[in-house]
Amino acid sequence: MSDFTPLRSVLYMPGSNERALEKARTIACDGLILDLEDAVAPDAKPAAREAAAAAAASGDYGRRTVTIRVNGIGTEWHDADIVAASQAGPAAIVVPKVGSAEEVRRLVAAMEAAGAPDHTRLWAMVETPAAVLDALAIARASERLGAFVLGTNDLVKELFAEHVPGRAPILPSLHTVLLAGRAAGIAVIDGVYNDVKDTEGFLAECEQGRQMGFDGKTLIHPGQVEGANAAFAPSDDAVEDARGLIAAWEDGQGAGVVTHRGRMVENLHVESARRTLAIHDAVRALGTD
Repeated sequence: MSDFTPLRSVLYMPGSNERALEKARTIACDGLILDLEDAVAPDAKPAAREAAAAAAASGDYGRRTVTIRVNGIGTEWHDADIVAASQAGPAAIVVPKVGSAEEVRRLVAAMEAAGAPDHTRLWAMVETPAAVLDALAIARASERLGAFVLGTNDLVKELFAEHVPGRAPILPSLHTVLLAGRAAGIAVIDGVYNDVKDTEGFLAECEQGRQMGFDGKTLIHPGQVEGANAAFAPSDDAVEDARGLIAAWEDGQGAGVVTHRGRMVENLHVESARRTLAIHDAVRALGTD
């Protein structure tokens, strides 16, 4: 069994909605983002903060990776959100529009001052051109930084004056963030798909994200969970190929060139195969709770 933590499906749930927080206990997603930002009206934010912190601290969500998304830096709610979330001790605190390595360091200092336990990581949302261009520095700014979360809606708004269909115009930005995340050894989670009725389009974007190298996808509706889980889990063929490649590598060490299914095998291929098996083992260990 691997200690790899799958993040194939990470579902946003409004922190102000008690029924949603209860329902989240039964949804087969890998992760939850209990949201205090976009999903909560200004006058409901204090109550949502209290409810989300209580939910994250409850231990009622089984194997799911439970996080809290706070309001952004500079808002009137941010400081109190950081304190409450840190003291609740979720798996991570998700912060919108992180734009620099210095902001990461300040956020980590605030978390530690508020008493965040060692296991509580920072997840930085990448939603602006500045964040994309400074992604590697942000990714390496602190060992507490555990993931990038793409805010693709805001990124598109920042880049274009009008609605742009599809994701082709922002693919270079997504690739840049993915490269930075891989270089720093952190998870990178794709942005949301907005049309919950367009199953075909959603599944196509999941497949695109998987091929690009994302670890999973953020979701806005429980109906999207099954598709994301399937898309970001290794296929049976991929698992079989990974096992065969590793076996060929181990059998052929010291014998010069190693091949598998007619392909030359190098260290990087072995590392990729081991990652595939780690994801596969972790997914199998999850069960269906």
